[in-house]
Amino acid sequence: MSPLIWIYLIAGLAGFTCALAGAYLIIRKSAMIADAISHSILPGLVAGFWIANGPNLLTGLIGALLSGMLTVWLVEYLTGKRRIKQDAAIGLVFPFLFALGVIWISQDFSNVHLDTDSVLFGEVTLAPFDRLKLGGTDLGPQSIWLLGFALIVTTLFLTLFRKELKLATFDPLLATVSGFTPIALHYGLMTIVSVSTISAFAAVGAILTVALVIIPAATARLLSHRVSGVLRISALFGLATSLVGTWLAFTFDLSVSGMIATLLGIIFSATAVLAPRNGIVAQTKLRQRDQINQAIQALIIHLEAHQNTPEEATENTISHLTAELGWSTSWTQTVVQSALAKHAITQSGQTLAPGRNSNSFWHS
Repeated sequence: MSPLIWIYLIAGLAGFTCALAGAYLIIRKSAMIADAISHSILPGLVAGFWIANGPNLLTGLIGALLSGMLTVWLVEYLTGKRRIKQDAAIGLVFPFLFALGVIWISQDFSNVHLDTDSVLFGEVTLAPFDRLKLGGTDLGPQSIWLLGFALIVTTLFLTLFRKELKLATFDPLLATVSGFTPIALHYGLMTIVSVSTISAFAAVGAILTVALVIIPAATARLLSHRVSGVLRISALFGLATSLVGTWLAFTFDLSVSGMIATLLGIIFSATAVLAPRNGIVAQTKLRQRDQINQAIQALIIHLEAHQNTPEEATENTISHLTAELGWSTSWTQTVVQSALAKHAITQSGQTLAPGRNSNSFWHS
């Protein structure tokens, strides 16, 4: 198989696996733990290489996984026992562990294929040449095996513990009463995130790994309020963006990792603006509608208070509303026109009165 096809497969697997693993992090509002794990696995990875006297898939994977879980435990310990907020705990833990890994690399592994640039930015175009050989048999790129393993484990975990994860996420107390162990599910989820992060780390680097874990899931969260919807949209978005980003990078001779990360950011930004329910445009319209509805309610209260009284001819005129309610002329016109369109009020000349829908509008 040509290296180009391997590159597309590796990028697609990385995008799909990381996005799937990151969905629950976004739902649980713990996205930045992925940033901590993706950086702090470095000393464990280097420790595995040090034990094996050089780059070794098995020892590196085990070391990185242990380092990732150590990060999760340290963050949980600082958050729970020391009463430090999670973002502060993450800021304390991962820079220390990452710096420790960088120092170890520069000290003992400057002569092998492991440097700080590859750690941060990765180079997926080189991943097909990092082969897994067993007994002299070439089994293909190591990244394919790692990402394939991570995808299988992630899919199995999310499928087998689907109900338990939902319950522990949205109602930990009920989960405990029902016989589940939310903390065990939490550490299981963190293990899955660690495995996915480690698998993508070697091929695409720490920065793109964080982007693939967080951005597709964050985008999906803007488009769906259901857990199943977030999982599906996130995984498909991660896969599609990775493949399209790789194609664009080769077409315009750009960095593959950089192009994928940029494309992720562009699509998220567009979604944040245009999402049907949670986008900036939709939310702005919703706030404007709520403001108008509240103003109409205030208008109806005013009109009903003076209806059939001697002051009605004065109090319930459009010109009087501006001074009485403290509204500007333009806002008064906007509210009145909207209320007339909804039949919440009626107009006779300059005098206003409650309309046929005023009661139902008020109670709605």
